Amino acid sequence: MTSSSSELQQATERQLKARPWIRAWLMVVAFLVLAIVVVGGATRLTDSGLSITEWKPLLGAIPPLSHADWLEAFEKYKQIPQYQLVNKGMSLEEFQFIYWWEWAHRFFARIIGAVVLIPMLFFWFTGRLERWLAPRLIGLFVLGGLQGAMGWYMVASGLSERTSVSQYRLAAHLGLAVIVFGVIVWVILELGRRHPVRIASGLGQHGAKWLVAMIFVQVLLGGLVAGLDAGMGYNTWPLMDGALIPAGLFHMSPWWINAFENAMTVQFNHRMLAYLIALVVLIHCVFVHRKGLSAAVRTSSLVLVALVFLQAAAGILTLIYQVPLTLALIHQAGAVILLGAALWHLDRTLQPSLP
Repeated sequence: MTSSSSELQQATERQLKARPWIRAWLMVVAFLVLAIVVVGGATRLTDSGLSITEWKPLLGAIPPLSHADWLEAFEKYKQIPQYQLVNKGMSLEEFQFIYWWEWAHRFFARIIGAVVLIPMLFFWFTGRLERWLAPRLIGLFVLGGLQGAMGWYMVASGLSERTSVSQYRLAAHLGLAVIVFGVIVWVILELGRRHPVRIASGLGQHGAKWLVAMIFVQVLLGGLVAGLDAGMGYNTWPLMDGALIPAGLFHMSPWWINAFENAMTVQFNHRMLAYLIALVVLIHCVFVHRKGLSAAVRTSSLVLVALVFLQAAAGILTLIYQVPLTLALIHQAGAVILLGAALWHLDRTLQPSLP
């Protein structure tokens, strides 16, 4: 998804002057999306996601305001398996703690929706949106709405038969959030381009594209790890359960289901893909330097290498210390930032005229 040079040339003077303001607005939105991913991670790690058992897009913004309201909300929570099988006997104060995490997550999502919609309408109705930009922003708003629906679909999986949400739906919810973030970053990059892009078949571009894809898949694997609490076990590195390749990776039948429902296999796959990403990013960085690609591409490739290894270190520490909240949230935020950096690097490989 790129804006052509002819589209850029058709922009009016008012639209060109609005570009920096639109970019600044989208940077704020990107930061908010990053922040809500972190809040979502905290909601998961504190087992707070099932504390609100209803989805009310409008009235749900109002939390319990009286003691009677709190008792009513608590009574609804007592009807689900998580309370009956895991948290039975918890106090009202303990319930309020997990309730506020989930409420904050949902309220934050509503704020982001407003921060997207209101400026978008202003820029649109005042003629400040370029023709190529409007459908991207509409698509972004629609994706945000789908993300809210996906969030409820995820929560609903833990209200009747399970004591936690489905790891499949959690991975989908996280993946969609990262897609939203990626779309925002890409539009920001489009708005900042000084040169038309060139889609070529060079290995530099292919490598950059593969890194974006691999990092996204790794985010999805991270969602499965979180959904299965797979990081709570096998807390050693580099060995896993005393071996480089532990036994028990395929004890479930059919064999392929282990990749999604066997906590050991899910964590193992997350580790292996991390090693592969580290190897690919190193090879890619060496390639772009040896081929003498632009200084901008070489610099962004070095930044990407540094971020990959920082993210790997955060993941190892999170594992070794058995998923403490602060480290886990740093690791989750790092994944989103890393994807943004990979998109930034890809954008630079598409602009051969950059110095």
